[in-house]
Amino acid sequence: MKDKSKHLDSDDSLAIRAAWLHYVGGLTQAAVAKRLGLTSVKTHRLISKAVAEGAVKVSIDGAITDCVALEDELIAKFGLSHCIVAPDLGEEGIPFKTLGQAGSTYLRNILTTQTDITIGLALGRALAAVVNQLPRIETPSVRFVSLLGGLTRDYSINRDDVLHWIAAKTGAPSYTMPVPLLANSVEDREVLLAQKGVKEVFSMANNADIKIIGIGTVAQTAQLVASGPIKPEEIVEIARAGAVGEAMGHFFDEQGKVIQTSLSARMLSVSLEGKQGEVTAIAGGEEKVEAIRAVLNGNLLTGLITDEITAKAILQ
Repeated sequence: MKDKSKHLDSDDSLAIRAAWLHYVGGLTQAAVAKRLGLTSVKTHRLISKAVAEGAVKVSIDGAITDCVALEDELIAKFGLSHCIVAPDLGEEGIPFKTLGQAGSTYLRNILTTQTDITIGLALGRALAAVVNQLPRIETPSVRFVSLLGGLTRDYSINRDDVLHWIAAKTGAPSYTMPVPLLANSVEDREVLLAQKGVKEVFSMANNADIKIIGIGTVAQTAQLVASGPIKPEEIVEIARAGAVGEAMGHFFDEQGKVIQTSLSARMLSVSLEGKQGEVTAIAGGEEKVEAIRAVLNGNLLTGLITDEITAKAILQ
């Protein structure tokens, strides 16, 4: 077992060295293979491993004129305080690579310029992509807190929970909301929120200086359905009630008004209404255009991070 562990550690170290030689040193993969005495196949595999595990980060300074124009339009139309529109990379479906890069740049700027703040994080694949792209930064004076319950119906941890992951990357303390997104009843919700540990975390989340969230749809393929908190028949009921978008477990109609359903009173998540602190959404993709526009129409955000194809569709 020890020999196997040593082999894995050696491969990890070699992957980092190969990535440094290739991306920083500017050597071709063939030159890297020659320098390290490896085959070209193994060199390619090691560099790919470093990329896949998030060891390789890309930082590009400068702005794209077309994207800046879209940012200005979105800020003016929806009253945002800030907006980032990332260039299209030709990704199919939700552009996680694009969103991850743009979101990590935004978050890295916060972590390197602000201290003694609380950052609230929601769940979701876009936020997971952001943390994946984020380099390791020591920020012990920042606190991270969950904005909503993260347990599924069977009380397993949501697979897209990024709270502990980002805490490990930054060395910052993190506070989990140890409750499900949906309580079994209204009475159960009140009991859970009255618990000492839950009450303190919920208050911290509600008063977070910065909240970073995702935006979901009301399709039966929505992440809240796929990960378990909401049943397919429940999302159908929500859509029939006029909802077109979701943020932190709250559902909104096309004008951004909260839709009250049988689930609403059992939801364990921070409200977006009132916009305490800075609220930035990271979302994109054709399937989410209507949902993003709905949340923007409700004046629920102070900031948006998206891609240029989605930005154009929202403005249309």
